[in-house]
Amino acid sequence: MSIRVMLVDDQMLLRTGFRMVLAAQPDMEVVAEAGDGLEALEVLRATKVDVVLMDVRMPRLDGVEATRRICEPEEHPKVIILTTFDLDEYAFSGLKAGASGFMLKDVPPAELLAAIRSVHSGDAVVAPSTTRRLLDRFAPMLPTTSQEPRNKEIERLTEREREVMLLVAQGLSNGEIAARLVLSEATVKTHVGRILTKLGLRDRVQVVVLAYESGLVRAGSPRRPDRREASPGYPNWPGW
Repeated sequence: MSIRVMLVDDQMLLRTGFRMVLAAQPDMEVVAEAGDGLEALEVLRATKVDVVLMDVRMPRLDGVEATRRICEPEEHPKVIILTTFDLDEYAFSGLKAGASGFMLKDVPPAELLAAIRSVHSGDAVVAPSTTRRLLDRFAPMLPTTSQEPRNKEIERLTEREREVMLLVAQGLSNGEIAARLVLSEATVKTHVGRILTKLGLRDRVQVVVLAYESGLVRAGSPRRPDRREASPGYPNWPGW
């Protein structure tokens, strides 16, 4: 079955370019388009969509708020935020709103296609370390937190699960966490799955966001060296 994609951008020329790239793929089809967030919400009421490519700066309703509304229902399309500038505040807000990732508008076609396929399969297209860079930069935008986590669900985590959560928030992959804690990678994967379930989170990106919001991790805290060899939008980050 084809991946049903929706394009949301107020610039028709950009939508046309993306449509041409996607139309050439045997496993994708553009089933809907919209010029702003409000129109996107209206179209989605009558159209089944798997992945939404969402601009951020649009009239009437911007992409961040549109993403938040799209992601409110339990069953909803995956959203990839498209930004003009790498690691800007819109990408940060989009991740918090529920987007599965962000990419630059000038992303190479191959990377865009890989991201769409990755998101459709249930993965995210933002590496944990990239999310940490976002949060380190925009931590002042987060509400002030106390020393104790304000998310009560975190208290349900076992000591080991909280330890794994902290390492995920530091940008470590499952393999690196396994080496750090002297566990098998399969065991770490199980812990991550339980963390996501207990906290009601979608993916590891959301774990990083929650760790900051709850005060478990703070901007500028020690972390592993950042691996910049991969593109921020690269979908096959180890451990995802």
